[in-house]
Amino acid sequence: MSPFANWTFFGLLLLYAVVPIVVLGLLGKASAKWCFIITLPILGFVFAYHDNTVLRLAGGHLPEAGGALLTRPWTNTATGVEFSPLYLFLLCVAWQMWVPFAFLRWKSGRIFVPAILLTLAPLALNRLMPFVSHDSAFGFIGISYVTFRALDVIFSIRDGVVKSLAPGQLFAFLFFFPTVSSGPIDRYRRFGQDWVKTRTRAEFLDDLDFAVQRIMRGFLYKFIIAAQIDTHLRVPLLKVAGFKGYAGYMYVYLFYLFFDFAGYSAFAVGVSRLMGIKSPENFSLPFLARNIRDFWTRWHISLSFWFRDHIHMRFQLAAAKGKWFKGKYTASYLGLFLTFGLMGVWHGFTFYYILYGIYHAMLLCGYDVFIRWNKTAKVWGDGPWWRALNIGITFHVIALGMLLFSGRLAPAPPPPPYEAVLEEVDTHFVSGYVWQKDMPVDFLTVDIYVDDAWAARGRCTLPRPDLRERGYGDGNIGFRAELPGYLRNGRSHIIEVRIVEGNRLVGKPKMIAFPNEPWTRVPQPPTPPRAEPRKPAKVKP
Repeated sequence: MSPFANWTFFGLLLLYAVVPIVVLGLLGKASAKWCFIITLPILGFVFAYHDNTVLRLAGGHLPEAGGALLTRPWTNTATGVEFSPLYLFLLCVAWQMWVPFAFLRWKSGRIFVPAILLTLAPLALNRLMPFVSHDSAFGFIGISYVTFRALDVIFSIRDGVVKSLAPGQLFAFLFFFPTVSSGPIDRYRRFGQDWVKTRTRAEFLDDLDFAVQRIMRGFLYKFIIAAQIDTHLRVPLLKVAGFKGYAGYMYVYLFYLFFDFAGYSAFAVGVSRLMGIKSPENFSLPFLARNIRDFWTRWHISLSFWFRDHIHMRFQLAAAKGKWFKGKYTASYLGLFLTFGLMGVWHGFTFYYILYGIYHAMLLCGYDVFIRWNKTAKVWGDGPWWRALNIGITFHVIALGMLLFSGRLAPAPPPPPYEAVLEEVDTHFVSGYVWQKDMPVDFLTVDIYVDDAWAARGRCTLPRPDLRERGYGDGNIGFRAELPGYLRNGRSHIIEVRIVEGNRLVGKPKMIAFPNEPWTRVPQPPTPPRAEPRKPAKVKP
């Protein structure tokens, strides 16, 4: 179960965390320790919750930013060894708890690098497993953020700012459930200050007021604005080919990504404050940044500051101490490429993530060169109009970077011999496309099933210019079928799409909550038509 992603999680959050915390807070006993003990069941649900509907809808795997969420046991096809998500989580707990304690006990310069590599091992396995076997994965939701927090502990011990570790506090820091899946990335020393504090009733009421505001902002950003952008702008733009499609998608994706991630961060920060932990902010008006350097102090702040402190600054200090380079700015520029290159790899080994990191390193280096040149040339001024121009340029530069990050510009691979995709499902229509290379695709017919009962039929004849550009024949392979009115009865239904020929499934089943609209209902479900005979294939001379 992904935190802050569905109403089931919010129900569990209310039952097992919010109500007990509010009661303790009103009594003046809402310490972080008590709150953490109360919310331990949430971790159990996050890593061990199984629901047949979820399994059916997800096909056993749900992609998650920053890590893999396994809703079914992972099986190694070579050995047959099976692990459940909960076992993987417990294994990671033991591993990431043992490494810092071992490093603290035998702390020396010789084992610092091995400690870093051991801490990175679970994340590396998670990232590399798909390259080893395409039908298996290893990890759990939030494994990358847990790894970053564990690395912070190792660095803090190495620097001497952490001289002792408490098992309960370390576990709470590494696996704090509001921030376990996608951050923000806290620091061990800062977290410890909140961990040992017991709030008074007045302090709790202030935190409660803050938490309610942030949680409401999270609902607005993630479930209203981001959801509307995704449904009505981002997904339709995927079908628009050419410059218009890329340009529109560039801006839409930037706003979608911001509101979706900022909404999640608002949930995480708000719930953390309710529990007595002041998790760091992740966003601060990023679209008002005046330059690329300012942008990275406003966007995904906890991640960018983590890389700045633990990668870039350490590289510069090591280069200066060892006198690695003769140039005055060489270490800084190489450090930027190292930092943002690693940030790209952290998102994934896909080439456009790495290109995204290199792009931002180039921007930061170029901006530094320009600023030093402008001090003497004085070409670029400073005033209200200049600031507005800076904000506009920065916004467009960032939008282009997010287009790279989205993978939309990645060259499309040649179409496979067969592909069936279910793209959109709402309360009125079902759409997608079916491609079969060895036959005229305009004769393909799909049937829509609702709760395993036939409901509608569609033909794969709609033009799709975007698919034509990608080599899918003439592109006339899309379908769009209207769902019958009897479904709008205020209940949730599982929608499946199957090809009539061979009864092959198109995409994965989707669960949709339908509104209650009595005036749109038909008296009874429709009767399935007879299968249409397939026309003979036309062979071009």
